[in-house]
Amino acid sequence: MPLAITIWVLLWVLGLMDGMFSWLLSLSQAVLPEAMREGIETLRHVPGLGVLVLLIVLWLTGLFVANIFGQWFLRQWDRLLHKIPIVKSIYSSVKQVSDTLFSSNGNAFREAVLVQYPRAGSWTIAFITGAPSGEVARHLGEPHVSVYVPTTPNPTSGFFLMMPRAEVVPLAMSVDEALKYIISMGVVAPPPAVPRAPAVARN
Repeated sequence: MPLAITIWVLLWVLGLMDGMFSWLLSLSQAVLPEAMREGIETLRHVPGLGVLVLLIVLWLTGLFVANIFGQWFLRQWDRLLHKIPIVKSIYSSVKQVSDTLFSSNGNAFREAVLVQYPRAGSWTIAFITGAPSGEVARHLGEPHVSVYVPTTPNPTSGFFLMMPRAEVVPLAMSVDEALKYIISMGVVAPPPAVPRAPAVARN
């Protein structure tokens, strides 16, 4: 089953990339002169060419955004999208979430913990994302933590909760191990935590 699922995912990705390549060819045929359209149509039937072209485009895009001019262009593009009605609301929300989750210098999930959810006596794994602040913290009173409770087997959806710090049980497992545990619905259990050796006093 793992091999079959892997092959299915790879075929799906290749089909998606070939579909994007075919769309680019159709777009170029609508722009280029009639004499060049027949030659472009033959490229559609070359196996694997779409994957190769899209990989080259991704590589060139990475080179472009890594230089000063590319950074300036991205800032201008970002500023333009923030001025378009309706689009700016969707774009800014998605950008804020993606920057938080996928930023290389950020840490969206800080720690894996145990919480009682959805009722007392029923436990699940959650991830600490921070602590309430501002007006929310003033209303809560006692120290709380912000946690994200993912769903199984798709951890990209879930619930955001603010829970008392005293009701959150820290776990020794890493965030990656906790995610594997959640995605596998408890089948792939993390290795047992190794107890730390007591510190030896030095004279």
